[in-house]
Amino acid sequence: MTTRNLNYSWILLIMVVISSASNVAEEIKPFTTDGCSSFPDGTMKQQTLWLNCCIKHDLAYWQGGTYDERLEADKALERCVANVGEGNLSKVMMAGVRVGGSPYFPTSFRWGYGWSFPRGYQALTIEEKQEVKKKLNQLAILLTQLASEIDRHSDDRLNETDKSVNDTLDKNK
Repeated sequence: MTTRNLNYSWILLIMVVISSASNVAEEIKPFTTDGCSSFPDGTMKQQTLWLNCCIKHDLAYWQGGTYDERLEADKALERCVANVGEGNLSKVMMAGVRVGGSPYFPTSFRWGYGWSFPRGYQALTIEEKQEVKKKLNQLAILLTQLASEIDRHSDDRLNETDKSVNDTLDKNK
């Protein structure tokens, strides 16, 4: 084998390794949300009025995807905020997310922030969709466990309050 053929063999091997490595689905980071990012989550009187809208929007942004999917996520945010009675504000929010949510900014709230930067606009592969579903299932399990724990603590507090009230009534008899 000549040196030239040996060099081509190495180049071919390197290209195969790089190609196969790029076909492996990247693991998406666990879902995080900061509510409405640098924007209030609600009004002074109703401080979380449109927070649910922002969390749903963050869920779409975490996953990322195509340009059209981002546009639909932004329109859904605008509709959601308008539906809670803040039509004018929804337009301001729409303008903000269209400018600030670009996948080409290395921010924690960019389109596709669950994936490594830079990702840009690209449809999720079947493997990536499975990875997203896996992370969402893990989140659902965690939230269910937390809700149970909160319920258990609330029941304990109610029982303590009932006992305290009963003790007070017994003392006053």
